Amino acid sequence: MRIVEIRDAVVPMGAPMRNAVIDFSRMTVSAVAVITDVVRGGRPVVGFGFNANGRYAQSALIRERLAPRVLEAPEEHASTDGTTLDARAIRSLMMRNEKPGGHGERAVAVAALDIAVWDAAAKIADMPLWATIADAAGTGAPERSVPVYAAGGYYDPDKGTEGLVAEMRRYLDQGYTQVKMKIGGATLDEDRARIEAVLALLGGDGARLAVDANGRFDAETALRYADALVPYRLAWYEEPGDPLDFSLNAAVAAAYPGAIATGENLLSLQDARNLLRFGGMRPDVDFVQFDPALAYGVGETIDIVAMMAAEGWSPRRFLPHGGNLLALAAAGGLALGGCESYPGVFQPFGGFADDTPVEDGRVSLGDAPGAGFEHKAALAALLETLL
Repeated sequence: MRIVEIRDAVVPMGAPMRNAVIDFSRMTVSAVAVITDVVRGGRPVVGFGFNANGRYAQSALIRERLAPRVLEAPEEHASTDGTTLDARAIRSLMMRNEKPGGHGERAVAVAALDIAVWDAAAKIADMPLWATIADAAGTGAPERSVPVYAAGGYYDPDKGTEGLVAEMRRYLDQGYTQVKMKIGGATLDEDRARIEAVLALLGGDGARLAVDANGRFDAETALRYADALVPYRLAWYEEPGDPLDFSLNAAVAAAYPGAIATGENLLSLQDARNLLRFGGMRPDVDFVQFDPALAYGVGETIDIVAMMAAEGWSPRRFLPHGGNLLALAAAGGLALGGCESYPGVFQPFGGFADDTPVEDGRVSLGDAPGAGFEHKAALAALLETLL
């Protein structure tokens, strides 16, 4: 049992929208196919993966370093009992001759390939990925129904505030009960007007709305926004400053009584641990949002949850970023507090399977082997082009 071929493609995700820091008009993503020598129904079992939005495609790293290392050692692909692929061992192959630290783009490239390996391993074992993750973590019963929130609310010059409210209304009509929007890309007064317009749609219930600054603010601005946000009693205030500025994050946490959420741009177990130790995060108030499709993949996410427990954090405070089927499988398998969804942006990767509707802000996990990418028609069609 081994991987016989690895293919990747650059997928454009260009869209005329922006957050407080970047625009997405030239955004790309790597899609990966891991082709195995296991045959089911007359076809080889194939695992698929991709990196999350916001970090661009990683073709050079995958083709020049990671894939060759995996393919050069086929004897290390199979699990000890020979029943499926050993995703941990294959991840170790990818990281051979790599120095510690410097996670950045390497973590993103490894994640795309690692996800494909876990998808293939779950399919070979004839198990859904969420169950495979639960077994690998050994942390107890997985969650078959996951709370989800709809992320969007990007700045778009053609939409304005009316368009923002209409977008959020669509998410509510789709079954979501909690939504998230961007801040920091306009003046504070403009952002307050946008927040108040969405809150009016939500009946004034701030617990149903989160805001995301995407790391835009310096300390002074982050604190000024924090003070302005207090009366709204929001679900959380996300990524107020640079994700590696733990001092800034700690200052905001000390001044802001509501929840802070951050971590999507911390791409390793080590960085995640540093956030909990030095970022002022409150385990009974705040949320972490590490992204499996940016931070080395599934195995690293399992290790992060174990680290959180050692640092006194419940997995319920972990809401993975990504807004896709991989994040949903991780949230279910590791019994996390829920996950993000991108039902209206970053298509075809964003959102969940076509046959699993959102009902009262929750999504039920299916029993199909693997991550379920094939059950999202638009995504399945794109991934099939790799073959």
